[in-house]
Amino acid sequence: MKRYFVLFCFLIGGFASAQVLNPGDGVRIMFYNIPEKITGDYFLQNDSTVQLPYIGSIVTANRTYESIKNEIFKKYDSLYKDPELTIQPLYKINILGEIKTPGYYYITGYEKLAGIFAMAGGETSDADVENTYIIRDNKEIKLGKGGTIANGNTIGEYGLESGDRIFVPHKWWVGARNTAVIISGAAVLVTLVGILLKK
Repeated sequence: MKRYFVLFCFLIGGFASAQVLNPGDGVRIMFYNIPEKITGDYFLQNDSTVQLPYIGSIVTANRTYESIKNEIFKKYDSLYKDPELTIQPLYKINILGEIKTPGYYYITGYEKLAGIFAMAGGETSDADVENTYIIRDNKEIKLGKGGTIANGNTIGEYGLESGDRIFVPHKWWVGARNTAVIISGAAVLVTLVGILLKK
């Protein structure tokens, strides 16, 4: 059996196989044993197609990522003998909250949460990383207090989907600190009012 096929079967497993790719997502193609420069990131167009070198357009609408990946492999396998090839999904997600460079990023799902934070410049000093959660369709999906970082889980193990938002909240003491400032300010205001009324 070809070396690639073993790797291919391994990468099919896990969360990616049941996922779908949406316009704006992409695929990462990595060839290791051919002279042509095919390795790179390729992104889906608005019509849900992706153009790949030498094999042309791949239709992705209404298909799972596994199905798309199989088609890409078969087409390249027909062109090259024993290709050493990996294919990974690129899901577009939004990282928000206490992160230094919030915004949109592409991930494969095999990254750990700490690696995703690093992509976005790292968390701020006020970040409560252990209570990070996913926002999907106005629902919050907790990543599990402490588990994500401590156990080294990949983000894909939490069922990440294209279009998800990862939110990094403030630490609990940040809110408490702000509350203390408000209370202190109110106390000063009450004192001043009391002084003025005595005059």
